[in-house]
Amino acid sequence: MDYIKAFLIGGLICMLGQILIDKTKLTTARILVIFVVSGCILQGFGIYEKIVEFAGAGATVPLPGFGYALAKGVMREVDEIGIMGIFSGGIKATAGGITCAILFAFIMALIFNPKPKK
Repeated sequence: MDYIKAFLIGGLICMLGQILIDKTKLTTARILVIFVVSGCILQGFGIYEKIVEFAGAGATVPLPGFGYALAKGVMREVDEIGIMGIFSGGIKATAGGITCAILFAFIMALIFNPKPKK
């Protein structure tokens, strides 16, 4: 049942993104930002935590999950060290994911021949 829940919620998030791409004039970069910010805002209100408890990886892997991780890290760090946690909490919570993204992008750039858009 966990796999079905993850598939349904992850699929709904991806479907929403595809609808935004197809039906609006928003660029994909703006849609990505909307997803990350919405994950932060929903976590700030405590809503995204409930979605994660229900769907697991179906909610944490898509981009709103990155916003959720940023917000959760900031909230945890603020509880531990105070107001300075605003600046360090998000980075500490997502450092592994950010590092992997940079590393894999570098490896792909070495393997393939990246070209600018025309």
